[in-house]
Amino acid sequence: MSRVKMPVSRSFSLWPFRLGGFRGLHRPEVMITFIDRERNRADRSGGCFSLVVFEAGSNVERRRLGRMISQRARATDEIGYLRDDSIGALLPDTGMSGAKCFVEHVAESADDPTLAQTCQIFVYPENWNDERDGHGRRGPNLRLVEKAGEAAAETAPAMDGLSAKACCLGVPSALETMLALPLPWWKRALDLLAGSVAIVLLSPVMAGAALAVKWSGPGPVLFKQQRSGLGGRVFTIYKFRTMIVNAEQKKTDLMHLNEQDGPAFKIKNDPRVTGIGRFLRHSSLDELPQLFNVLKGDMTLVGPRPLPVAEAEKCRQWQRRRLSVTPGLTCIWQVKGRSKVSFDQWVRMDMQYIQRRAITTDLKLLAFTVPAVVLRRGAH
Repeated sequence: MSRVKMPVSRSFSLWPFRLGGFRGLHRPEVMITFIDRERNRADRSGGCFSLVVFEAGSNVERRRLGRMISQRARATDEIGYLRDDSIGALLPDTGMSGAKCFVEHVAESADDPTLAQTCQIFVYPENWNDERDGHGRRGPNLRLVEKAGEAAAETAPAMDGLSAKACCLGVPSALETMLALPLPWWKRALDLLAGSVAIVLLSPVMAGAALAVKWSGPGPVLFKQQRSGLGGRVFTIYKFRTMIVNAEQKKTDLMHLNEQDGPAFKIKNDPRVTGIGRFLRHSSLDELPQLFNVLKGDMTLVGPRPLPVAEAEKCRQWQRRRLSVTPGLTCIWQVKGRSKVSFDQWVRMDMQYIQRRAITTDLKLLAFTVPAVVLRRGAH
């Protein structure tokens, strides 16, 4: 069995200080690593965990709050700063009721009843049955806290990367947005530079494709669809229309012909595809309008392909890990697999890219994409 190397904070936060038993707070990057580790463990074991987020103003207040939280934490809990300097308490094997117990105890220690009204609880996975709480017991009656939390959910500002609805006690939410990896500066620079050049050079091709779609039959030139992006955020993707106008309505009648396992939907000889649309798909020219998605920042040149919202919602917990980075035009799947691999293999290729994301990797994949498109490897 391989040994997993744990990250160590320079503040010696993996063991308690001698004075008062206070464990130093982890740095934000260490906390994100611990949260990601628990997510991996929950996906594999079918368990759960909770993350309680406490807000504090000054450094002195955060230090005091950190001491109070640490005194109530178990040896297996992790306490540290999050990206916006709020304090997070990671509670493994703990559901909503157990997290509420923890919050109540911290509020009692701090002698601050408003603390329970301003903190946030995130439970992973969202559909965890609270009766199976890791503490093996139901929490006390916290109706007042839940009511305050629900009221705050409508007005509370979103912390860095957290959606406003993913807020407050009694409202469990996914941690996908919190664990989303920001786009590196070099990647955004490459997107703007290469994307702008590509649009200029390919503008005659796009103009010809647009005219061909217009002449092929009634309907808009561009096809717009809602897809799941970074952290599960929904955005509108652009493609040249390759199907008949009412294609989405006929999808249900064709589900029995689906050739792709998992939540994705793919048919080699899709009857909804038009004649010019078949050429655009085989040549991947229908994807060219997504260069504008890249310039907008919804997508990047290299990254996991975004799935339609309905398909992304059907993904299993571990498969949704692909949402931790910005979706892209091309990735390992486009170069090596496409329709030849299963959906699980597709996702594992995306995971492989996420773990090795670097400028050299992006440049290689962009270079390999060109022959893959020209030779139509695996294209339907």
